[in-house]
Amino acid sequence: MSKLREQMLKDLQIRRFSTSTQKQYIRAVRDLARYYGKSPELIDCSQVQDWLLYLMNQRNLNWSTVNTICAGLKFFYSVTLGLKGELFSIPSRRTPRSLPAILSAEEVESLFSVEEGNLRNQTLLMTTYAAGLRVSEVIRLTVKDIDSKRMMIFVRKGKRAKDRYTILSKRLLSQLRSYWRVYKPKGQLFPGKKPATNIADSTARGIFVMAKAKASITKNGGIHMLRHSFATHMLEAGVDLRTIQILMGHSSIISTMHYLQMTRKKFDDTQSPLDRLDIPERD
Repeated sequence: MSKLREQMLKDLQIRRFSTSTQKQYIRAVRDLARYYGKSPELIDCSQVQDWLLYLMNQRNLNWSTVNTICAGLKFFYSVTLGLKGELFSIPSRRTPRSLPAILSAEEVESLFSVEEGNLRNQTLLMTTYAAGLRVSEVIRLTVKDIDSKRMMIFVRKGKRAKDRYTILSKRLLSQLRSYWRVYKPKGQLFPGKKPATNIADSTARGIFVMAKAKASITKNGGIHMLRHSFATHMLEAGVDLRTIQILMGHSSIISTMHYLQMTRKKFDDTQSPLDRLDIPERD
């Protein structure tokens, strides 16, 4: 590991960035250096901007991906190299916000039913949905995090390293007990191949993709769809925004309010003006 990369890693760790973010930021700097074939501290601002344009225009990367790369480069140049103000700057841009796809209740049921032959996969997907978890949160769950007496799940080090509690449903508790009787996990709830490790992030994502294909669900999206669906279904069931915010671990209720745009609750009783017109229907 080069001295610059080692220093950047230390800078990230001391600021408590997640392991995933550390890898993404370091990869951004590494890829920039490889593109120009020289050490990143020798690459100036205009070259960085040209590379970002290349990623968007030639590689056709979506803006969220480029935005993460941009954030990693900003961190490297401003923190690790200590360049401030006009010495180095990347123009900030408004990030387009597209609404995520939401699974219907029937689609969620189908997703679980196609995994009836694989108790581990079914339980992992069910836990993710029932508690509104991020994939990084569900794979890190331990047996001790399941509090059956209080009917709560303890989520360790969620986004921004924050702990929180979320709900433990009766149906999920029954599923977890069946799962425990078969697999008998002692530490990690979903253990990996090596002792005392959890299942890999990529494995959990792959489980969802395969289940979605088997269930013939064509909506775009990965395992995070289950978290989005949890929030939307809770809102449609009449749960207030503040409660959903706490369960999901949102720092701001504004993040939770975006689910108002995806709920059917306010639309079910709303009539289109077309339905009020006296137009004969075709046979």
